[in-house]
Amino acid sequence: MSFMNLSYRYKVPLWGSFLIVVSALAVSASFMLNAYNKLENDLAIESEQLGYSLKSNLFSAMLQDDVWRAFEIIAEASQRPASARVHVESMVVVDNALRVVVSTHPKETPMLTTMGELGAEFRELATRISVMSGEQAKTVYLRHSKHYYSLTPISKDNTRLGTLVIVHSRDVFLPLYADSAWDALSVGGLILAILLPFNWYWGQRMALPLVQLAARMEQLGKKWPEKLDPALYEYHDELGSLFEAYHHLLKDLKAKETLEARMVQSERLAALGQLAAGIAHEINNPLSGMLTAIDTLKYHTDTSPLTQKTIALIERGLNQVKETVAALLVESKVKSRTLTPQDIEDVLMLISPMSSRKALHIAWHNSISEEIGLPATCIRQILINLLMNAIKAAAHQGEVACDIGIEAAQLRISVSNNGKMLTEEQIAHLFEPFAAFSEGGHGLGLWVTYQVVQQLGGNITVSREMKDRMNFRVTIPIENET
Repeated sequence: MSFMNLSYRYKVPLWGSFLIVVSALAVSASFMLNAYNKLENDLAIESEQLGYSLKSNLFSAMLQDDVWRAFEIIAEASQRPASARVHVESMVVVDNALRVVVSTHPKETPMLTTMGELGAEFRELATRISVMSGEQAKTVYLRHSKHYYSLTPISKDNTRLGTLVIVHSRDVFLPLYADSAWDALSVGGLILAILLPFNWYWGQRMALPLVQLAARMEQLGKKWPEKLDPALYEYHDELGSLFEAYHHLLKDLKAKETLEARMVQSERLAALGQLAAGIAHEINNPLSGMLTAIDTLKYHTDTSPLTQKTIALIERGLNQVKETVAALLVESKVKSRTLTPQDIEDVLMLISPMSSRKALHIAWHNSISEEIGLPATCIRQILINLLMNAIKAAAHQGEVACDIGIEAAQLRISVSNNGKMLTEEQIAHLFEPFAAFSEGGHGLGLWVTYQVVQQLGGNITVSREMKDRMNFRVTIPIENET
C-alpha cells in the first residue's frame, strides 16, 4: 500500500513526525556546527594567547643566543595543568631560515634541522611561515592531519628572530567537542520528546473526525449513518464547518425521505379512497334495489316462519353491507353548523359507557371556549373514531388521554392510550381501508378519519411515545372553513 493511500489518522501523524525529526536533526546539527566552530575558535585564541605570553622571553633568549633558556621557557609552558582547555603536545622554535632552534622533543625535532626535513606537515607549515608578515599569530588546520598548529612570530620592534610553533593534538580537542555535541543532541532529544507525543495526539485529534466523517459518508445511500458526536470536534474552523454541513445534509435527507414517504402514503391512500368510493357507488344502486325487494317481500307475501326467518337474515346481511358501503362514501364538504365547545364535551359523554366497561381513566383536556369555523359533524366524527379506537386498544384499567386546543390558527387534537404497541409496518398501513389490527370492526374507522382530515386540509400522524403509549395527532387549519 502506498503511503499516500494510508488513512489520515496515520498519514498526518507520520508526516508531522517526519518533519519534527528532520527539524530536530537540523537544529541539533546547527548547534553542533556552531559548537564546533566556537570551540575551535576558543582553542585557537587560547593557543595564540599562550604564544604571545612566551614570545617576549623567547625573543630575549634568542637575541642572547641562550638556547638553554629558550628550552626552559617552552618546556615549562608545555607542562599545562590538567584543568587547562589547551593541551600542548610539543613546541618548536625555528629561526628565520626555518631551522629548528629548540624544541620540547629534541629526538623528534633535532636542533638545526630544517622544517622541510621533518615531514609533509612541517613542509606545509614552512610555506605558511614564509608568507607570514607582521607580528600577528596564526592558527593552522591542515587537512587530514591529527594536529593543529599555532604559529607565533618571535619579534619585537619590527625585528623578527624566528617563529614559535605550538603543536596541539586533535585527540584532546575531540572530547571537548563531544561534550558540546552531547548538549546539542540532548536539546534535540528534548524537542523530540515534547513534540512527537503532541504531534501524534494532535494528528489523531485532527484526523479521527475526518475518518469518522468519511465512514459515515460512505454509508449514505445504504443506511442512515449515526450522528457525529459534537464533542469529537468542537471548533468552528473549516473542519468544524464541514461537520455542520454534514449534519445539515443528514437532516435535509431525512426530511426529504419523510416527505417522500408521506407523499407516497398520501397518493396510495388517495388512490384507495377513489377506488373504494367508486366501488361503493356501484354497489349502492343494486343494494338499494335488493333492500326494497326484501321490504316488499316481507309485507306483501304470506310465507312460512322458516322463510320469514331466512328473509330477516338476508335483510340484516344487506343492512350490514349498506353500512359498510356508507362508510366508504366519505364526504366532509357537507353543510354543517360550526363547531362549539359543547360539541366536543358531548363526545366525552358518548364514549363514557364504552370506557367504563374497561375501567379506563380518561385524561380529558379541552381548552376550546368559543365557536370555531369548522364543521361540527366532521370534527365530532374524527374525535369519536380516534377515541373509540384508543379505548379498544387500551389495556384493562389503562388510560386514554385526549387534548384538544387551538395553536397557530390550527385545531390540534391529540389522543393517546397505553395499549398494545404497533409496529412500523402496521403504522405504515394503519390508515388503509380494511386494515384492522384489533379484533372486531371492519377496519374503516381510521381510514374514514384520514379521509375527513385530508378533505379539511389537515394532517394526521401516529407515533410511539415512551415504551407503552401510542399517540394520534391531528391538525386542521381553522381558515379552511366549511
